[in-house]
Amino acid sequence: MADVTERMLALLSTLQTGRPFSGEELASRLAVSPRTVRRDVERLRGYGYPVETQPGPGGYYRLVAGRTMPPLVLDDDEAIAALLGLATLASARSDEEGTLDDAATRAYGKLDQFLPARLRPRAAALRASLETDRQRAPSVNPQALADLAEAISAQEIVSFDYTDRRGNALRRRVEPHRQVHLRLRWYLLGWDLDRDDWRVFRLDRVGDLVRTGVRHSSRTLPADTALAYLRQGLNAERRRVRLTVRAEPDEVADALKYQDARIERVADRETGVDVWLDSWEWLVLNLAFLDADFSISEPDDFRAACAAFARRLLAACE
Repeated sequence: MADVTERMLALLSTLQTGRPFSGEELASRLAVSPRTVRRDVERLRGYGYPVETQPGPGGYYRLVAGRTMPPLVLDDDEAIAALLGLATLASARSDEEGTLDDAATRAYGKLDQFLPARLRPRAAALRASLETDRQRAPSVNPQALADLAEAISAQEIVSFDYTDRRGNALRRRVEPHRQVHLRLRWYLLGWDLDRDDWRVFRLDRVGDLVRTGVRHSSRTLPADTALAYLRQGLNAERRRVRLTVRAEPDEVADALKYQDARIERVADRETGVDVWLDSWEWLVLNLAFLDADFSISEPDDFRAACAAFARRLLAACE
């Protein structure tokens, strides 16, 4: 086997049967040399797998009983990413039990025991050095996310209680198509069978979710992506502002971090921005902290309002 990862998984799968294997038998099964088998066994030990060895005539390799559920095979960067991902999810605190952030908090404290032995000290050091700011966010049931994922995969109709923003609760029957995470909120894009149209549902307002077992046919999404459709709805009452900023994209993104903006480099130290805003004042307020030249290409009334404000500022300094 040329693929090392595939070979290691095959070796682990073989050893997890619990019985002993000679080096020659493993070499034959994996189509490698006995020397490669010895090297791969040492790799498994380095990952924390307790492989027992009996040398000499009649010798064998065997995975110690009771340890057939192995630690996660993560490299250093993957272990760090897993910890940081759990810490980020846990920071969206709802202070409720049984929610996604609660599950992330519990998993964050348990991950070390499933890591290879060589990575546990680094994971412990990272946890001890890390603090995350608590961000208030609506609670979401992780089981609901998992059930919806399976229903979407199976093209299965679901029903649930839904409370709208006015507090009205109704039972809904929906063909689920996508789950979307945006601005600390979880959403479901689905075809509402009672309204015969696409709808977006906040998952923190969903309760008593039931998979009906009834299948539905495929549908073409109402936009290029579910995220694009969600943004269209959220920005329906906002104005799109298009501008060019003479700064790096990362600098612009930092200045507009609380706004829904699409940011891309258009030239050296020149960034194109589409941002959706309620009023031109928000744009000026955000860009004032950036300390960079910019030009607004549309809409015209925003351009005129900013020009008038600039004249007032000049007059105030005379």
